[in-house]
Amino acid sequence: MIQYIRIIRRGLRFIKNEIRFSKQEETHRKNSIIFKNQNNLNKRFEWASEQIIINEATAETEFDRHYIYHPAWAVRVIKKTAPIVHYDISSTLTFSSILSAFIPVRFYDYRPAKLNLSGLESDHIDLTNLSFDNDSISSLSCMHTVEHIGLGRYGDAIDYDGDLKAMKELSRVLAPGGNLLFVVPIGNKSVIHFNAHRIYTRDSIINVFNREGLSLVEFTLIPESSKDGGLLNNPDDIVLARQAYGCGCFWFTK
Repeated sequence: MIQYIRIIRRGLRFIKNEIRFSKQEETHRKNSIIFKNQNNLNKRFEWASEQIIINEATAETEFDRHYIYHPAWAVRVIKKTAPIVHYDISSTLTFSSILSAFIPVRFYDYRPAKLNLSGLESDHIDLTNLSFDNDSISSLSCMHTVEHIGLGRYGDAIDYDGDLKAMKELSRVLAPGGNLLFVVPIGNKSVIHFNAHRIYTRDSIINVFNREGLSLVEFTLIPESSKDGGLLNNPDDIVLARQAYGCGCFWFTK
């Protein structure tokens, strides 16, 4: 029954979006005529062509809750820890790019990015076989990444336990007293949506890193619904039970 309700809701959202699309397209046509006439009068720009952008005339600015909030959380933690240099493995590029203005960042990815910024180094790495020495990195992050490892989405080898191998490697290279910022999708049960991502429970992540000798300093949830807030530190089980695709932000230390 729940599945059918979700299908109906998706259908209704589709119809609603189509109606909004049609209305905004008509608005664009009217605005285009008005603007062309004003342009012809003012002669400040050469009219090249129309590049239609619609669905952005919203009452509020829309954003991806996971990818706006989790780097904001990480930067706040790093402000507290104040490392001399920070290592990031495959997190969103905007995080390392902005952080490198304040702290030297060494960024690594399976598909390295050709970024040219002062304070930022970029190179290739395989998360299941990190090239760093044991206990060598004091400030490390790997955010919204491990849930993809081993699913082949980014050209990596298919490996059912690729995520566990990655977590083991992150634990291995973290220095005693060091800090690991770790982010993955969180829900009320552990599931795989192949080949997109995995979703974990809070406790399953904590248990994996505890077995590897790490301790939890802080858990912050980005709930999937804005009604539950933005960054929720140590949320109760009632809120966690409502999550199908929330975002869990874990601060571990060794």
